[in-house]
Amino acid sequence: MAARAYWQGQIRLALVSIPVEVYPATKSGAAISFRQIHEPSGKRIAYEKVVPGIGPVDHDEIAKGFEISRGNYVLLEDDEIEAVKIESRRTLELVQFVGADEIDPLYFEKPYYVAPQDDLAEEAFIVLREALRKSRKIGLGQMSVRGSEKLVAIKPCGKGLLLETLRYADEVRKGQAFFSEIGGAKPEPELLDLATTLIDKRSAPFDASEFKNRYIDALRALIDKKAKSKSGKKILEDVGDPAQGGRGSNVIDLMAALKKSVGEGAPAKSSAKKAASPAKRKRA
Repeated sequence: MAARAYWQGQIRLALVSIPVEVYPATKSGAAISFRQIHEPSGKRIAYEKVVPGIGPVDHDEIAKGFEISRGNYVLLEDDEIEAVKIESRRTLELVQFVGADEIDPLYFEKPYYVAPQDDLAEEAFIVLREALRKSRKIGLGQMSVRGSEKLVAIKPCGKGLLLETLRYADEVRKGQAFFSEIGGAKPEPELLDLATTLIDKRSAPFDASEFKNRYIDALRALIDKKAKSKSGKKILEDVGDPAQGGRGSNVIDLMAALKKSVGEGAPAKSSAKKAASPAKRKRA
């Protein structure tokens, strides 16, 4: 089944318009969600909308409200909300370009793939992609989707483009409030060297397939085992990772711990493979 486009329209750069299609770059199929079930009957639990002191209410009596102070709401009608929705324009205008490393990762929200809509759009699409790549810039613009307006960034991604929605400034908390009590002392040079050595030994090119969600894997195995079980009894297994050690352990001697880690720390798998390849070529 072909993926369904999240958005169709055109990217505009000055007087140049490029028809494109935007597709989600992520999938939610790996997540596991639960429903609340009435155990004696095995049926799903439904929920009633109720008002404290009054009881269940009809759907027609429900309005949307925004809390401006505790227990004090401004009520809005559906047609009032509809009236302020952004017109569903099908044009994403690139209004600014910034350096690829100028945007704090905190602002990036969700990625999407961008492809030309047809063969006629391909030439202009490739020109934009390569111009962004050559200049090492990211294009910024605002895209209207389902009545709201999203701030987006566009950059090259292989043969295509990657569009990432960005959070607005008022959606991001400033980190300094959380870091204010951290002291300004400099680490001892030897400790810093040991920590850097440990990082270097475990450095390798990023490969997402090297990492597995062990909780989801274990949960799927449990669900499969429980579905095949006819007893209906609880299935409890110790899934603790012995390599992690006890929770109550405390590193008292940082220097000794770092030295031991550097001595025992094996290089990352992909790094080891990379290091082995020149030797193989030499022997050949």
